[in-house]
Order: sequence, then C-alpha cells, then structure tokens
Amino acid sequence: MKKVLMSACLLGKRVRYDGGDLTLDDRIVARWRSEGRIVSVCPEVQAGMSIPRKPAEIVSGTGDAVLEGEAAVIEKEGDDVTAAFIEGARIALDLCQRFDIDLAVLAESSPSCGTISIYDGSFSGETIPGRGVTAALLSRHGVRVFSQHQIVEANDAILAAGA
Repeated sequence: MKKVLMSACLLGKRVRYDGGDLTLDDRIVARWRSEGRIVSVCPEVQAGMSIPRKPAEIVSGTGDAVLEGEAAVIEKEGDDVTAAFIEGARIALDLCQRFDIDLAVLAESSPSCGTISIYDGSFSGETIPGRGVTAALLSRHGVRVFSQHQIVEANDAILAAGA
C-alpha cells in the first residue's frame, strides 16, 4: 500500500506558526488514516523551529527560487530563516524516500507547503502563483504534490496507480 505524505497541520496537529492547525475533516483522509497510509510532516517544526513562531514568507520569489539561492524566507521582523526551511524540505524529502512516497498533500499558501500559491512576501495577505520550498523540492524529485483542496484528485491518483 502506497503511503501519502501529509502536512501535520491538516491532520489536526497544532504546528502552524500561530500554534493552530488547519484540520481537514474529510472522509477520504479519514479512510487514509484508518488504512495507515499517512506519514505526517511539518517541515518547519521538524527542522527545529518553535511553536508558535514568527510568521515567515518568501521574499523576491517562490520556493523554486529559494532552492536556487535567488530568494529568501524572511520572518515578519526581518530575520532570515531560509536555512531552516530548506532543512525542513530535505527532511520531508527524506521521509518520501524512506517510505517510497510519491504523493503528498500539503497546506496551500504556506512558504513550505504551498502547491499552487504562496504569500507574496509583503505580509499583506496577498498571494502569488508558486510553490513553497518543500513543495518545490518534492516536485523536483518526482513527488506529486496536491493541496488540501485537491483531496479527490490525490485520491484519484492513488487509485489510478493501483496503490
């Protein structure tokens, strides 16, 4: 049975920067849990960042640009936390490799986990198209990334693979 990497905050774990969660109350996720299919990850926490922590956004680019050294992840007060975000992405990739995971469901708009959009770096609540650091790294290594708004599509991908 294929496992799915999933953002811990979507599973009710209070690991977000503000100490909250984004619990997904979904029958598909409930089935995945009962099947033992889910591997939980919070890249920031697993890289050693605290709960709560200061809000952070990618400035001057996307997660792909961060991985290329062309953008940075900056906390609202100005501290550079790029290294922690890259480390968290590497930890997530290691989990995928260890458990032979090729599909992830990640929290949209996060500077780590955004799959389609991320906050624009101005701390204004505005988003731009792009992926977070973890989503970008996983994608580069062949992991298909979906947001919490794409659970049906993620499940269809699992079914299509016969896993």
